[in-house]
Amino acid sequence: MTDRKRHRPETIAASHGVATDAAFGAVVPPLYLSTTYQFEGYDKPGPYDYGRGNNPTRDQFASALAQLEEGAGAVITSSGLGALDLLVGRLTPSDLVIAPHDAYAGTLRLLQARANRGHFRLCLVDQSDDADVHQALDDTPALLLIESPSNPLMRVVDIESRAGWAHQAGAEVAVDNTFLSPALQQPIPLGADYVFHSTTKYLNGHSDVIGGAVVASDRQRFESLKQWANIVGATGSPFDSWLALRGLRTLYARLAVQQKSAMAIAVYLSDHPAVKAVHYPGLPTHASHAIANRQQSGFGAMLSFELHGGLAAVRNFLRSVEIFTLAESLGGVESLIAHPATMTHVDMTDEARTLAGISDSLLRISVGLEATSDLIADLYSGLDAC
Repeated sequence: MTDRKRHRPETIAASHGVATDAAFGAVVPPLYLSTTYQFEGYDKPGPYDYGRGNNPTRDQFASALAQLEEGAGAVITSSGLGALDLLVGRLTPSDLVIAPHDAYAGTLRLLQARANRGHFRLCLVDQSDDADVHQALDDTPALLLIESPSNPLMRVVDIESRAGWAHQAGAEVAVDNTFLSPALQQPIPLGADYVFHSTTKYLNGHSDVIGGAVVASDRQRFESLKQWANIVGATGSPFDSWLALRGLRTLYARLAVQQKSAMAIAVYLSDHPAVKAVHYPGLPTHASHAIANRQQSGFGAMLSFELHGGLAAVRNFLRSVEIFTLAESLGGVESLIAHPATMTHVDMTDEARTLAGISDSLLRISVGLEATSDLIADLYSGLDAC
């Protein structure tokens, strides 16, 4: 195992598991697809027995991610929502979950569906409002969920302060770190008990894996999660884990280029007369710039912006861009653009979208690895058509 005290995170990501194959000396870690493993003898199981509970390939990816997040261990799941469900699926009907009112629509859909079935109680709050958070914490919650930056408006909250308040109220804290990854933010040192990811996004980085992960801050929490994942069968596949570990190798290099382009694009959009607002924490004008600058090691490659002209402008813009692909998801090497109101957040009611601040003129961008100048030229073509 790579020693995180001796090596920097970039080295861990690039080299974890490399040249550890004892059978043939393969430099690239082999893919173990076997579902079952031989016992050494009667009543003598080896380290692996059945693939739902343990798999060498999945464990290798989990170990690398846990080190990068500075956690005690990680459980790899079949999707990002599967990771969230692994966390909340252990709660009881009397438990209270506090979640952001402007979270990813899939998160809200899952939480509301389980709450409607009486699996736990749910309270949605504006987590940037200190008074709202304190009022919710007065109701003795079991879990505080944090999404920072938020999807799609890039709102940032002070993780350290909210984790401290939650712990004083007796609650555990889980942070969705999908948008930034451990390359740019580490919630566990800030006080989180759990960090969860859609590994589909930046960790894999190539838009060819559906996966998720939960990293626990201590061994007891990790063992509890691992046991529950085996009980409910939530673990991810070996092949997806192998691909995600391969993607992890280039995480730091990819994000360094992507966030540099994102900053240039945010500045360009801010100065364009067709743009009503730009949401990117890297801009000094962003409401949460100071918090992001303090708790993140970079501002990421996600941003959103609003157009003057409403839906008509959105349609004209989307018809005119060529490099940006109109598609859901994010975090890949290709640049994507989404219209949250009709795509990622279409399940939300009009009232809920309005409350969250998601307007019909809002567009969300995932910046890829194309040349910055080409991306800006493509945006110019779209804005010129508005």
